[in-house]
Amino acid sequence: MNTDKNTIIGFVLLAALFFLYFWYTNKQQTDLASYKKHFDDSVAMVKATADKAAALQNPLKLDAAAGVIVNNIDTVKQEFSYLENEVVKVKFSNKGGQVAEVTLKKYTNYKKELVKLGDSSALNYPINIGDNKTLQVNQILFPTKTITTGEKGAKKIEYAYTTAAGKTIRHQFTLEANKYNIDWNIQLEGTDQLLTNQKLNLVWDVNAYQQERTSVYERQMSNICFSEGGEFDYISSNTSKAFEKPVQWVGLVQQFFTTTLMSKEGFASGNVNWERKIDSSNGLATLKSQLQTKVAGTNATVALSLFYGPNDFAILKAQAPEMEKIVNLGRDLYSFVRPINKYILMPVFDFIAGFVNNFGWVVLWLTVFIRLVTSPLTYSSYLSSAKMKVLKPELDEIKKKLGDDQQGFAMEQMKLFREAGVNPLGGCIPALLQIPIFFALYSFFNSNITLRGQSFLWSQDLSSYDSIATLPFTIPSFGNHISLFTLLAVVTSFLMSIYNMAMTPTQDNPALKYMPYIFPFVLLFIFNGLPSALTWYYTVSNVITLLMQLVIQKVIIDHDKILAGIEVKRKTPKKKSNWQSKYEQLMETQKKVQALKDKTKK
Repeated sequence: MNTDKNTIIGFVLLAALFFLYFWYTNKQQTDLASYKKHFDDSVAMVKATADKAAALQNPLKLDAAAGVIVNNIDTVKQEFSYLENEVVKVKFSNKGGQVAEVTLKKYTNYKKELVKLGDSSALNYPINIGDNKTLQVNQILFPTKTITTGEKGAKKIEYAYTTAAGKTIRHQFTLEANKYNIDWNIQLEGTDQLLTNQKLNLVWDVNAYQQERTSVYERQMSNICFSEGGEFDYISSNTSKAFEKPVQWVGLVQQFFTTTLMSKEGFASGNVNWERKIDSSNGLATLKSQLQTKVAGTNATVALSLFYGPNDFAILKAQAPEMEKIVNLGRDLYSFVRPINKYILMPVFDFIAGFVNNFGWVVLWLTVFIRLVTSPLTYSSYLSSAKMKVLKPELDEIKKKLGDDQQGFAMEQMKLFREAGVNPLGGCIPALLQIPIFFALYSFFNSNITLRGQSFLWSQDLSSYDSIATLPFTIPSFGNHISLFTLLAVVTSFLMSIYNMAMTPTQDNPALKYMPYIFPFVLLFIFNGLPSALTWYYTVSNVITLLMQLVIQKVIIDHDKILAGIEVKRKTPKKKSNWQSKYEQLMETQKKVQALKDKTKK
């Protein structure tokens, strides 16, 4: 790689894409305060009205202690039951007959406590109990509970409630071995009377709470994902979505965990409203959804499933179609990196991890693999750099001869490159190669849950930034910590710039001359808050690049042979390409215009 004008263009393009990406991902953090207040006030008003109406119309009595509807005959109190398997422990409540909380037994949060999902969530739908009176199901204390064990160790719990009109509602939950999802069947006996217009209007509210080191970054990674019409989609910066096609599933997604509601038949319609928290609490986001499904027959079963688990590609793929896309391997402007992640980086990473226990070394060997694959292209770049170095004395002579005549120098430089068979764009290749690779790895390391909690050297968690010092203040765009891997990445980038400057023709333009030094400084602010796996990769990649350059330039490439080859090519008749001809014509025109301006000034 060399730092001629075209290389600088490559660096500028890379830096611009960096800033564009981080501006895009942070944009969604703004303009939420006004929406939050308006949305919360509206929800509070609707709920208060519904609760008051239900209490007045309900022929059953209100238990003041529990604050929920109970049976007139039997006094029922709220109680909790548990089902668990190898990976989760599920807490159920008879209040609403639903999941109250799920504990993931294989994952811990930033407090070193087991991760809990689904707390403070609520599932609700209205039922008709006769005489034009309605109850909200989450106000009901289900009086009957049955726990059984099914085939292959599947554990089941059933809640049953019978209305005053003699119609029965059953909530049946099944938890299979080694599964994160909980199958939920709603059995309705007398749907023509229990449901208005045979429609189940399900309301699902769920909250996400901090699990990682910093809630700010985890909020940024949070979003709403869903499958509409059999196609994956998501909302991040928007705060609402009205579904126009049947919905297969919808989920509140954190950086590494997901809470998702799935319908085996699909919801006919619905909408979601969500917000990221903007306070200093450990709350991340809130999802409020309304989903409708048509129920056929007098007695019917609505088959649903609840997933509380990790954003693991293989696990999510087994849940529902398109659900593995919750793992962000590249979206929107950066969707072009998804195939790189899915078909190259992920399989290679998993293959290496099958032999290497420490994930820091897995990242190192992944870096070696990437450098080997791209080595043919980088070799051609280094060869171009070697030719540039051989031509540097001649370019310096031309520069000395023409002085400040930039247009004349450009024309002579182009002529010299053509005679010598040098590709002036060759030095851009390494910088341009880093663009898709960097963004692919950024998505991959940010969403790869196998890196979560994995320590390496001084880093305690490869999925988060490493820190060797905490500052007593926060620097905008930098943070309140110092990442050693970031410093190493910046230093190695700076060394690469120093090395390449020695092989570059003299640059009198200050912007071009100092850009190679500015770029590492920019990286300092971009990288300091990124996962240490990514900054470790960048450091290793820079070291390999430096070693490759030294070996190729000092050992493999014969500069005398290159010079001899250039002399042979100079003697060979050459035909100008259309681009070269047009470029030289443009330079000649500009030179004449400049000469005319100079003459006019005199």
